[in-house]
Amino acid sequence: MSRYRLQPTPAQEAVLLEHCGHARFVWNLAVEQYAHWRPGRRSAPGFAEQCRQLTQARAAFMWLRVGSIIVQQQALKDFAQAMANFFAGTHRRPTWRRRGRSQGFRIVAVKAGDVRRLSRKVGEVRVPKVGWVRFRWSRRVPEGVKSYRITRDRAGRWHVAFAAIPEPIPSPGTGEVVGVDRGVAVSAALSTGEMVSAPGLRETEQTRLRQLLRKLARAKRGSRRRAAVKQAIARLKARETDRRKDWVEKISTGLARRFDVIAVEDLRIGNMTRSAKGTLAEPGRNVRAKAGLNRSILAAGWGQLVERLEHKAPGRVVKINPAFTSQRCSACGIVDREARESQAVFRCRSCGYACNADVNAARNIKLAAGHAVSAREGPRVAGPVHCEPQPILLSA
Repeated sequence: MSRYRLQPTPAQEAVLLEHCGHARFVWNLAVEQYAHWRPGRRSAPGFAEQCRQLTQARAAFMWLRVGSIIVQQQALKDFAQAMANFFAGTHRRPTWRRRGRSQGFRIVAVKAGDVRRLSRKVGEVRVPKVGWVRFRWSRRVPEGVKSYRITRDRAGRWHVAFAAIPEPIPSPGTGEVVGVDRGVAVSAALSTGEMVSAPGLRETEQTRLRQLLRKLARAKRGSRRRAAVKQAIARLKARETDRRKDWVEKISTGLARRFDVIAVEDLRIGNMTRSAKGTLAEPGRNVRAKAGLNRSILAAGWGQLVERLEHKAPGRVVKINPAFTSQRCSACGIVDREARESQAVFRCRSCGYACNADVNAARNIKLAAGHAVSAREGPRVAGPVHCEPQPILLSA
Protein backbone atom coordinates (compact mmCIF):
# COMPACT_ATOMS: atom_id res chain seq x y z
CA MET A 1 0.00 0.00 0.00
CA SER A 2 1.33 3.43 -1.00
CA ARG A 3 -0.08 5.98 1.42
CA TYR A 4 -0.39 9.73 0.85
CA ARG A 5 -1.64 12.62 2.95
CA LEU A 6 -5.13 13.65 1.84
CA GLN A 7 -6.11 17.35 1.91
CA PRO A 8 -9.93 17.62 1.73
CA THR A 9 -11.83 20.88 2.04
CA PRO A 10 -14.24 21.27 4.99
CA ALA A 11 -17.20 20.44 2.74
CA GLN A 12 -15.43 17.37 1.35
CA GLU A 13 -14.43 16.28 4.85
CA ALA A 14 -18.09 16.30 5.91
CA VAL A 15 -19.00 13.90 3.07
CA LEU A 16 -15.97 11.71 3.82
CA LEU A 17 -17.11 11.43 7.43
CA GLU A 18 -20.55 10.34 6.19
CA HIS A 19 -18.89 7.62 4.11
CA CYS A 20 -16.96 6.50 7.20
CA GLY A 21 -20.18 6.41 9.21
CA HIS A 22 -21.99 4.33 6.57
CA ALA A 23 -19.09 1.87 6.33
CA ARG A 24 -18.97 1.59 10.13
CA PHE A 25 -22.75 1.07 10.34
CA VAL A 26 -22.73 -1.72 7.74
CA TRP A 27 -19.69 -3.37 9.36
CA ASN A 28 -21.29 -3.34 12.82
CA LEU A 29 -24.49 -4.86 11.44
CA ALA A 30 -22.45 -7.70 9.97
CA VAL A 31 -20.69 -8.19 13.32
CA GLU A 32 -24.06 -8.30 15.08
CA GLN A 33 -25.37 -10.94 12.68
CA TYR A 34 -22.43 -13.20 13.40
CA ALA A 35 -22.66 -12.52 17.15
CA HIS A 36 -26.15 -14.11 17.21
CA TRP A 37 -24.87 -17.39 15.78
CA ARG A 38 -24.81 -20.37 18.15
CA PRO A 39 -24.23 -24.09 17.56
CA GLY A 40 -27.44 -25.58 16.21
CA ARG A 41 -28.66 -22.37 14.61
CA ARG A 42 -28.60 -21.50 10.94
CA SER A 43 -25.34 -20.08 9.69
CA ALA A 44 -24.97 -16.33 9.48
CA PRO A 45 -25.64 -14.79 6.04
CA GLY A 46 -22.75 -14.68 3.61
CA PHE A 47 -21.55 -11.80 1.48
CA ALA A 48 -24.10 -12.30 -1.32
CA GLU A 49 -27.04 -12.47 1.11
CA GLN A 50 -25.77 -9.43 3.02
CA CYS A 51 -25.60 -7.48 -0.24
CA ARG A 52 -29.25 -8.29 -0.91
CA GLN A 53 -30.15 -7.19 2.60
CA LEU A 54 -28.18 -3.98 2.04
CA THR A 55 -30.27 -3.26 -1.07
CA GLN A 56 -33.45 -3.62 1.00
CA ALA A 57 -32.03 -1.37 3.74
CA ARG A 58 -31.09 1.32 1.22
CA ALA A 59 -34.64 1.23 -0.16
CA ALA A 60 -36.10 1.65 3.33
CA PHE A 61 -33.79 4.35 4.71
CA MET A 62 -33.10 7.58 2.86
CA TRP A 63 -29.98 8.47 4.88
CA LEU A 64 -28.38 5.19 3.82
CA ARG A 65 -29.53 5.50 0.20
CA VAL A 66 -27.85 8.87 -0.29
CA GLY A 67 -24.51 7.29 0.51
CA SER A 68 -22.24 5.44 -1.90
CA ILE A 69 -23.19 1.84 -2.65
CA ILE A 70 -19.52 1.12 -3.38
CA VAL A 71 -18.48 2.19 0.12
CA GLN A 72 -21.18 0.14 1.80
CA GLN A 73 -20.67 -3.02 -0.27
CA GLN A 74 -16.92 -2.90 0.21
CA ALA A 75 -17.46 -2.71 3.98
CA LEU A 76 -19.29 -6.04 3.69
CA LYS A 77 -16.51 -7.38 1.47
CA ASP A 78 -13.90 -6.34 4.03
CA PHE A 79 -15.89 -8.05 6.77
CA ALA A 80 -16.13 -11.27 4.72
CA GLN A 81 -12.35 -11.20 4.27
CA ALA A 82 -11.85 -10.53 7.98
CA MET A 83 -13.99 -13.56 8.86
CA ALA A 84 -12.04 -15.69 6.38
CA ASN A 85 -8.81 -14.60 8.04
CA PHE A 86 -10.28 -15.42 11.46
CA PHE A 87 -11.30 -18.93 10.43
CA ALA A 88 -7.88 -19.43 8.84
CA GLY A 89 -6.29 -18.67 12.22
CA THR A 90 -4.19 -15.73 11.02
CA HIS A 91 -6.23 -12.90 12.60
CA ARG A 92 -8.49 -12.28 15.53
CA ARG A 93 -12.27 -12.22 15.30
CA PRO A 94 -13.69 -8.97 13.82
CA THR A 95 -15.09 -6.67 16.49
CA TRP A 96 -17.24 -3.55 16.69
CA ARG A 97 -15.98 -0.31 15.26
CA ARG A 98 -16.33 2.92 17.19
CA ARG A 99 -16.60 6.43 15.90
CA GLY A 100 -13.21 8.09 16.06
CA ARG A 101 -11.34 4.78 15.77
CA SER A 102 -10.56 2.80 12.63
CA GLN A 103 -12.46 5.24 10.47
CA GLY A 104 -12.19 4.68 6.76
CA PHE A 105 -13.61 3.07 3.65
CA ARG A 106 -12.45 1.40 0.46
CA ILE A 107 -13.16 2.25 -3.18
CA VAL A 108 -12.75 -0.32 -5.96
CA ALA A 109 -13.05 -0.31 -9.76
CA VAL A 110 -10.73 2.67 -10.00
CA LYS A 111 -10.19 3.83 -13.58
CA ALA A 112 -6.99 5.22 -15.07
CA GLY A 113 -8.34 8.79 -15.05
CA ASP A 114 -9.46 8.73 -11.41
CA VAL A 115 -5.99 9.68 -10.19
CA ARG A 116 -4.13 12.58 -11.73
CA ARG A 117 -1.21 14.87 -10.98
CA LEU A 118 -1.68 18.63 -10.80
CA SER A 119 1.82 19.83 -9.95
CA ARG A 120 5.09 18.57 -8.58
CA LYS A 121 3.69 18.03 -5.07
CA VAL A 122 -0.09 17.98 -5.57
CA GLY A 123 -2.33 15.27 -6.97
CA GLU A 124 -6.06 14.55 -7.07
CA VAL A 125 -8.18 11.44 -6.62
CA ARG A 126 -11.83 11.05 -7.57
CA VAL A 127 -14.02 9.90 -4.66
CA PRO A 128 -17.68 8.86 -5.21
CA LYS A 129 -20.19 11.44 -3.97
CA VAL A 130 -17.30 13.79 -3.13
CA GLY A 131 -15.52 14.63 -6.37
CA TRP A 132 -11.86 15.44 -6.81
CA VAL A 133 -9.93 15.52 -3.52
CA ARG A 134 -6.36 16.73 -3.41
CA PHE A 135 -3.51 14.83 -1.82
CA ARG A 136 0.19 15.43 -1.34
CA TRP A 137 2.19 13.86 -4.18
CA SER A 138 5.13 12.84 -1.99
CA ARG A 139 6.26 10.07 -4.36
CA ARG A 140 5.20 8.39 -7.58
CA VAL A 141 1.76 6.80 -7.53
CA PRO A 142 1.87 3.12 -8.60
CA GLU A 143 0.56 2.41 -12.08
CA GLY A 144 -2.49 0.28 -12.67
CA VAL A 145 -4.19 1.08 -9.37
CA LYS A 146 -7.50 -0.79 -9.07
CA SER A 147 -8.57 0.26 -5.57
CA TYR A 148 -7.68 2.61 -2.75
CA ARG A 149 -8.59 3.14 0.89
CA ILE A 150 -9.26 6.45 2.61
CA THR A 151 -8.67 6.61 6.38
CA ARG A 152 -8.82 9.14 9.17
CA ASP A 153 -6.63 8.65 12.23
CA ARG A 154 -7.29 9.79 15.79
CA ALA A 155 -5.31 12.96 15.21
CA GLY A 156 -7.81 14.00 12.52
CA ARG A 157 -5.47 13.43 9.57
CA TRP A 158 -6.81 12.00 6.33
CA HIS A 159 -4.80 9.59 4.16
CA VAL A 160 -5.34 7.78 0.88
CA ALA A 161 -3.59 4.44 0.30
CA PHE A 162 -3.45 2.97 -3.20
CA ALA A 163 -3.42 -0.83 -3.35
CA ALA A 164 -0.43 -2.02 -5.34
CA ILE A 165 2.10 -4.83 -5.09
CA PRO A 166 5.45 -3.17 -4.22
CA GLU A 167 8.47 -3.94 -6.33
CA PRO A 168 10.89 -6.16 -4.37
CA ILE A 169 14.36 -4.86 -3.65
CA PRO A 170 16.93 -6.90 -5.61
CA SER A 171 19.39 -8.89 -3.53
CA PRO A 172 23.03 -7.71 -3.58
CA GLY A 173 24.22 -11.15 -4.71
CA THR A 174 27.09 -11.27 -2.23
CA GLY A 175 25.83 -14.32 -0.32
CA GLU A 176 25.81 -12.38 2.94
CA VAL A 177 23.52 -13.64 5.71
CA VAL A 178 22.44 -11.68 8.77
CA GLY A 179 20.65 -12.66 11.95
CA VAL A 180 18.28 -10.16 13.54
CA ASP A 181 17.34 -10.34 17.23
CA ARG A 182 14.38 -8.23 18.30
CA GLY A 183 14.21 -6.97 21.85
CA VAL A 184 12.72 -4.31 24.11
CA ALA A 185 15.78 -2.36 25.26
CA VAL A 186 17.32 -2.76 21.78
CA SER A 187 14.68 -3.01 19.06
CA ALA A 188 16.96 -4.79 16.58
CA ALA A 189 20.44 -6.27 17.05
CA LEU A 190 22.28 -7.68 14.05
CA SER A 191 24.78 -10.52 13.97
CA THR A 192 27.26 -7.99 12.55
CA GLY A 193 27.31 -6.21 15.93
CA GLU A 194 25.06 -3.33 14.89
CA MET A 195 22.31 -2.28 17.28
CA VAL A 196 19.45 0.13 16.75
CA SER A 197 16.30 1.10 18.61
CA ALA A 198 13.00 2.41 17.33
CA PRO A 199 12.56 6.12 18.06
CA GLY A 200 9.81 7.23 20.36
CA LEU A 201 8.73 10.44 22.05
CA ARG A 202 11.38 12.80 23.36
CA GLU A 203 11.62 13.55 27.06
CA THR A 204 9.76 16.84 26.69
CA GLU A 205 7.04 15.08 24.70
CA GLN A 206 6.77 12.33 27.30
CA THR A 207 6.37 14.95 30.02
CA ARG A 208 3.70 16.65 27.94
CA LEU A 209 1.92 13.31 27.47
CA ARG A 210 1.87 12.63 31.21
CA GLN A 211 0.41 16.07 31.85
CA LEU A 212 -2.28 15.50 29.25
CA LEU A 213 -3.17 12.10 30.72
CA ARG A 214 -3.63 13.70 34.14
CA LYS A 215 -5.85 16.36 32.57
CA LEU A 216 -7.85 13.66 30.83
CA ALA A 217 -8.45 11.87 34.13
CA ARG A 218 -9.88 15.07 35.65
CA ALA A 219 -11.95 16.16 32.64
CA LYS A 220 -15.70 15.56 32.65
CA ARG A 221 -16.94 12.98 30.18
CA GLY A 222 -18.60 14.52 27.14
CA SER A 223 -17.12 17.97 27.77
CA ARG A 224 -15.31 20.07 25.18
CA ARG A 225 -12.25 20.19 27.40
CA ARG A 226 -12.04 16.41 27.43
CA ALA A 227 -12.36 16.30 23.64
CA ALA A 228 -9.56 18.86 23.26
CA VAL A 229 -7.28 16.90 25.60
CA LYS A 230 -7.96 13.65 23.72
CA GLN A 231 -7.12 15.39 20.45
CA ALA A 232 -3.80 16.63 21.87
CA ILE A 233 -2.96 13.12 23.11
CA ALA A 234 -3.83 11.69 19.70
CA ARG A 235 -1.45 14.12 17.99
CA LEU A 236 1.42 13.02 20.24
CA LYS A 237 0.63 9.36 19.70
CA ALA A 238 0.45 9.91 15.94
CA ARG A 239 3.87 11.54 16.03
CA GLU A 240 5.29 8.50 17.81
CA THR A 241 3.64 6.13 15.34
CA ASP A 242 4.98 8.07 12.35
CA ARG A 243 8.52 7.92 13.70
CA ARG A 244 8.27 4.18 14.30
CA LYS A 245 6.93 3.54 10.78
CA ASP A 246 9.69 5.67 9.26
CA TRP A 247 12.28 3.73 11.26
CA VAL A 248 10.84 0.40 10.11
CA GLU A 249 10.93 1.50 6.46
CA LYS A 250 14.54 2.63 6.64
CA ILE A 251 15.82 -0.39 8.56
CA SER A 252 13.99 -2.90 6.36
CA THR A 253 15.22 -1.22 3.18
CA GLY A 254 18.79 -1.18 4.45
CA LEU A 255 18.72 -4.87 5.38
CA ALA A 256 17.14 -5.89 2.06
CA ARG A 257 19.84 -4.01 0.14
CA ARG A 258 22.80 -5.29 2.15
CA PHE A 259 22.07 -8.98 2.71
CA ASP A 260 20.89 -11.90 0.58
CA VAL A 261 19.31 -13.82 3.48
CA ILE A 262 17.75 -12.29 6.61
CA ALA A 263 17.14 -14.65 9.54
CA VAL A 264 14.66 -13.69 12.27
CA GLU A 265 12.97 -15.48 15.15
CA ASP A 266 9.53 -16.93 14.54
CA LEU A 267 7.79 -15.06 17.36
CA ARG A 268 4.07 -15.21 18.18
CA ILE A 269 3.73 -11.54 18.98
CA GLY A 270 -0.04 -11.72 19.42
CA ASN A 271 0.34 -14.31 22.15
CA MET A 272 3.26 -12.49 23.75
CA THR A 273 1.29 -9.23 24.06
CA ARG A 274 -1.92 -10.81 25.32
CA SER A 275 -3.31 -9.27 28.50
CA ALA A 276 -2.58 -11.00 31.81
CA LYS A 277 -5.53 -9.57 33.75
CA GLY A 278 -7.32 -12.93 33.74
CA THR A 279 -10.94 -13.25 34.87
CA LEU A 280 -12.98 -12.42 37.96
CA ALA A 281 -12.73 -16.03 39.11
CA GLU A 282 -8.99 -16.29 38.36
CA PRO A 283 -7.43 -12.82 38.26
CA GLY A 284 -3.96 -12.48 36.81
CA ARG A 285 -0.77 -11.50 38.61
CA ASN A 286 1.65 -8.67 37.86
CA VAL A 287 -0.90 -7.22 35.45
CA ARG A 288 0.58 -3.71 35.42
CA ALA A 289 4.10 -5.00 34.75
CA LYS A 290 2.84 -7.24 31.95
CA ALA A 291 0.89 -4.35 30.44
CA GLY A 292 4.05 -2.22 30.43
CA LEU A 293 5.97 -5.03 28.75
CA ASN A 294 3.24 -5.37 26.13
CA ARG A 295 3.44 -1.66 25.33
CA SER A 296 7.23 -1.86 25.03
CA ILE A 297 7.02 -4.81 22.63
CA LEU A 298 4.49 -3.05 20.43
CA ALA A 299 6.49 0.19 20.52
CA ALA A 300 9.59 -1.68 19.28
CA GLY A 301 7.84 -2.50 16.00
CA TRP A 302 8.67 -6.23 16.00
CA GLY A 303 5.85 -7.30 13.73
CA GLN A 304 6.08 -4.31 11.39
CA LEU A 305 9.78 -4.88 10.78
CA VAL A 306 9.39 -8.52 9.70
CA GLU A 307 6.28 -7.71 7.67
CA ARG A 308 8.09 -5.03 5.67
CA LEU A 309 11.12 -7.30 5.25
CA GLU A 310 8.88 -9.95 3.71
CA HIS A 311 7.42 -7.33 1.38
CA LYS A 312 10.76 -5.93 0.26
CA ALA A 313 12.77 -9.17 0.27
CA PRO A 314 10.27 -11.93 -0.59
CA GLY A 315 11.74 -15.40 -0.27
CA ARG A 316 14.85 -14.11 1.48
CA VAL A 317 13.47 -13.94 5.05
CA VAL A 318 14.07 -17.09 7.10
CA LYS A 319 12.16 -17.67 10.36
CA ILE A 320 13.80 -19.94 12.93
CA ASN A 321 12.77 -21.43 16.25
CA PRO A 322 13.53 -18.90 19.02
CA ALA A 323 14.25 -21.57 21.65
CA PHE A 324 17.53 -20.98 23.57
CA THR A 325 18.81 -18.27 21.22
CA SER A 326 19.44 -15.97 24.19
CA GLN A 327 21.03 -18.70 26.37
CA ARG A 328 23.33 -20.40 23.87
CA CYS A 329 26.93 -19.26 23.36
CA SER A 330 27.44 -18.37 19.72
CA ALA A 331 31.12 -19.36 19.94
CA CYS A 332 31.03 -22.84 21.51
CA GLY A 333 27.31 -23.71 21.38
CA ILE A 334 26.90 -24.41 25.12
CA VAL A 335 23.44 -23.61 26.51
CA ASP A 336 23.65 -21.99 29.94
CA ARG A 337 20.92 -19.77 31.34
CA GLU A 338 23.37 -18.36 33.89
CA ALA A 339 25.65 -17.07 31.13
CA ARG A 340 23.45 -14.04 30.60
CA GLU A 341 24.63 -11.90 33.46
CA SER A 342 22.26 -9.02 32.71
CA GLN A 343 20.03 -7.70 29.99
CA ALA A 344 23.03 -6.50 27.98
CA VAL A 345 25.92 -8.78 29.02
CA PHE A 346 26.49 -12.38 27.92
CA ARG A 347 29.56 -14.22 29.27
CA CYS A 348 30.02 -17.91 28.54
CA ARG A 349 31.30 -19.82 31.58
CA SER A 350 32.63 -22.61 29.35
CA CYS A 351 34.84 -20.86 26.79
CA GLY A 352 35.02 -17.33 28.22
CA TYR A 353 33.37 -15.69 25.21
CA ALA A 354 31.84 -12.32 26.16
CA CYS A 355 29.57 -10.22 24.02
CA ASN A 356 26.48 -8.08 24.06
CA ALA A 357 23.59 -10.42 24.85
CA ASP A 358 21.42 -9.24 21.96
CA VAL A 359 24.26 -9.51 19.44
CA ASN A 360 25.03 -13.02 20.72
CA ALA A 361 21.38 -13.98 20.20
CA ALA A 362 21.46 -12.52 16.68
CA ARG A 363 24.51 -14.66 15.88
CA ASN A 364 22.71 -17.73 17.19
CA ILE A 365 19.81 -16.87 14.90
CA LYS A 366 22.25 -16.73 12.01
CA LEU A 367 23.74 -20.07 13.10
CA ALA A 368 20.29 -21.62 13.27
CA ALA A 369 19.76 -20.59 9.66
CA GLY A 370 22.61 -22.91 8.77
CA HIS A 371 25.49 -20.48 8.22
CA ALA A 372 28.80 -19.71 9.92
CA VAL A 373 29.09 -16.71 12.22
CA SER A 374 31.80 -14.12 12.39
CA ALA A 375 32.41 -14.89 16.09
CA ARG A 376 34.17 -18.14 15.09
CA GLU A 377 36.53 -16.49 12.64
CA GLY A 378 40.16 -16.34 13.64
CA PRO A 379 42.06 -18.26 16.32
CA ARG A 380 40.47 -18.99 19.70
CA VAL A 381 42.04 -17.03 22.54
CA ALA A 382 42.23 -18.01 26.19
CA GLY A 383 40.72 -14.84 27.61
CA PRO A 384 37.27 -13.37 27.02
CA VAL A 385 36.51 -11.97 23.60
CA HIS A 386 34.66 -8.66 23.59
CA CYS A 387 32.60 -7.30 20.71
CA GLU A 388 31.55 -3.67 20.62
CA PRO A 389 28.16 -2.85 19.07
CA GLN A 390 28.45 -0.62 16.02
CA PRO A 391 25.92 1.99 14.87
CA ILE A 392 23.72 0.97 11.98
CA LEU A 393 23.42 3.08 8.85
CA LEU A 394 19.86 3.87 7.89
CA SER A 395 18.88 3.71 4.24
CA ALA A 396 15.86 5.51 2.86
